[in-house]
Amino acid sequence: MSTNTGESRPAPTSALTGSELLRWYWTLDELSSLAREMGLPAGGGKAAVTARLAAALDGLPAPTTPAAPAPRRPGRRLTAPVTGSTVIPPGQNCSQVLRAYFVREIGPGFHFDAFMRDYIAGHAGHTLAEAVAHWHATRTRAAEPREIGAQFELNRFLRAWHAQHPDGARAEALAAWRDHRARPRN
Repeated sequence: MSTNTGESRPAPTSALTGSELLRWYWTLDELSSLAREMGLPAGGGKAAVTARLAAALDGLPAPTTPAAPAPRRPGRRLTAPVTGSTVIPPGQNCSQVLRAYFVREIGPGFHFDAFMRDYIAGHAGHTLAEAVAHWHATRTRAAEPREIGAQFELNRFLRAWHAQHPDGARAEALAAWRDHRARPRN
């Protein structure tokens, strides 16, 4: 967190430099609006739009972005009834049919977390019984705190703030967030 309180955040305009843009917190809406004003693509995640804007503001070529993954072709989707011996087909999504099966087999505490979403997406040819075993095998790791992705700045800030202020109220945390994002990053 910056302690430099003498500065106030500038308006998001094409008069900024790339380094000045990077010094401040911006919402994706603000960044997308500025990109459209400047005739730049406004799509993609916040990091991609920010990088594109910073380069354009400094007169540099747009950064190259990795190619988008090929869209998943829909394959055969499972329909009820399913059993433990049912094989996960390629392209299966985390459907209500699967949810109903897993709740029946695991219990009402079942939910599609990252471990199960990844398993369903990447384990075509495996059975639903193997998916249930995977659920049970990953519960210890699933209970551990996971790093919050850099794109989720508010969530990262709130986790850190609550660690420092365990008895703090939500309103206090949000006020601290507003103060934090109004300051430069360095």
